[in-house]
Amino acid sequence: MYPLKFEKVLKEKVWGGREFEAVWGIPLPEGKTFGESWEVSAHLNGPSIVSEGPWAGQALPQVLRREGARFLGRVNFQKFGTTFPLLIKYLDIHDKLSIQVHPDNAYALEHEGEFGKSECWYILKASPDARLILGMAAGVTREDFAWRSKQGRWEGLFNEVKVTTGDFIHIVPGTVHATLSGSVLLCEIQQNSDTTYRIYDFDRLENGVKRPLHLDNALEVIRFAEQPRVTHAASRTRQAYDGAVVEPLVADEHYTIDRLDINGTWKEPAEDRFKVLSIVEGGGAVVHAGKAWLLNEGETWFLPANLEVVLQGELSLLRSTV
Repeated sequence: MYPLKFEKVLKEKVWGGREFEAVWGIPLPEGKTFGESWEVSAHLNGPSIVSEGPWAGQALPQVLRREGARFLGRVNFQKFGTTFPLLIKYLDIHDKLSIQVHPDNAYALEHEGEFGKSECWYILKASPDARLILGMAAGVTREDFAWRSKQGRWEGLFNEVKVTTGDFIHIVPGTVHATLSGSVLLCEIQQNSDTTYRIYDFDRLENGVKRPLHLDNALEVIRFAEQPRVTHAASRTRQAYDGAVVEPLVADEHYTIDRLDINGTWKEPAEDRFKVLSIVEGGGAVVHAGKAWLLNEGETWFLPANLEVVLQGELSLLRSTV
């Protein structure tokens, strides 16, 4: 076992931009906009490929089937088997992200044959005018929404929120969300699912036609009373340790996510569960068994279960696990 990095799976999107190239130097084809970089994925729509080391060229699902509990950890393997539970992405949103909602596990497993989609957004960069839709406006009922959405009368239906760099947003299933103005670059940690019910797409055309909507499904899964779950950097709890400051972001049945600000040397202990490290600022190295791998901003690293590593440098990262 060793620290793994995967090839990025880039997704062209009508609402995307070119920040992956501008900020992180990732070469992009001319004349195209990219909205997603899938960093750690075992989903059929974009499985990750190991980029270096003894397992280079192997897909994450292939490694997981072979290594099992040694890779995920015993408890996670008992719970998930060879279905990897998370999907980690970077998103570059330069135009309006469609108004959408995701189902929970029960609905998605019954109707889509995959996990539901609870997700989190960590805002890496936000323009001064960045605004999101998060949840329904106060007093909007299911009946109101059903009638007005079929009439295309969207004004006043949704709760609007301004966001800034460093904000953390927990989007639980059933929460309507979108971007309204400005641009954001973010890291998304979510369940291993690609199910999205699109409510409204601002009448955009993709290849000359409007993208399909899923209003009937959306009506069945929207939680009309769900309130936005946004935390700001200045208000979150931080705990200083030798070599790092740790900031808990969320811990529930789907994932545990912390931000770590490392200055010097930090020992990441061996635990019987995998960990994903998303490097959001700075750089350094990860050391294991006498070998060092360079860490750079915009990269994502996977630590198999029971792997002890030392992180060195001046960097900030998101640590995700289950």
